[in-house]
Amino acid sequence: MDGRDSQPKSDFQDAFIPARGRMLCLLLLALLILGLFCSVGCRQFRYRFRNAPPEQFVPNPLDLPAAPDAFVWSQVIDAVDDYFPIIRETPVQNADGFILDGRVETAYAIGASCFEPWRKDSTPGFERWQGTLQSIRRRAIVTVRPRGPGYTIEVVVQKDLEDVGRSVTATESSVGVRYDSSIERRGRLVEGTTDTLGWIPLGRDSSLEQVILTDIFGRITQKDAEGLLHH
Repeated sequence: MDGRDSQPKSDFQDAFIPARGRMLCLLLLALLILGLFCSVGCRQFRYRFRNAPPEQFVPNPLDLPAAPDAFVWSQVIDAVDDYFPIIRETPVQNADGFILDGRVETAYAIGASCFEPWRKDSTPGFERWQGTLQSIRRRAIVTVRPRGPGYTIEVVVQKDLEDVGRSVTATESSVGVRYDSSIERRGRLVEGTTDTLGWIPLGRDSSLEQVILTDIFGRITQKDAEGLLHH
């Protein structure tokens, strides 16, 4: 009786031992991967707590070196035009005894989403994700002031949030039928669309201001790269 029972028990133990070994290996591998992720995450958290990100990298207003006023203004226009459409400009003058502040005003532009990587009016990260999930618009005002032989440039980017009458996913219709005697004319409305009540100011977009200032400063201070046909 004991001899007959010992053989099945031995086969069961032989089959259970490899399975238990595989489970142990998988557990150790999972713990190793978890430890690697935790170590990287802890280092990132420690860095964030110990090193707070600076609020401003480039001064705004920013001092520019001495250069011909026509060259400075052309670089400012060329840079701003990459971000917003320009609607009004007053060129800066700083030569021949004429001193005049330059000013550039742009039109409002709906913020670029994550599906529009070619657009530059939204910086990567929070600003671009916010433009994807909500209706955001921006405009820029750039002022160039002569300061002796040099200049001082200031970039202000205004940011607004659309104020709609109801949410896009609301179940009620945007076109209502009134049963009183009053007459309400609202123009031609499209069924299912939302009404824009206005725009809510959100302040300044400092991250985009930093990008535009850095772009302008680099255009004025850095030399053009030598091309292949340069001699």
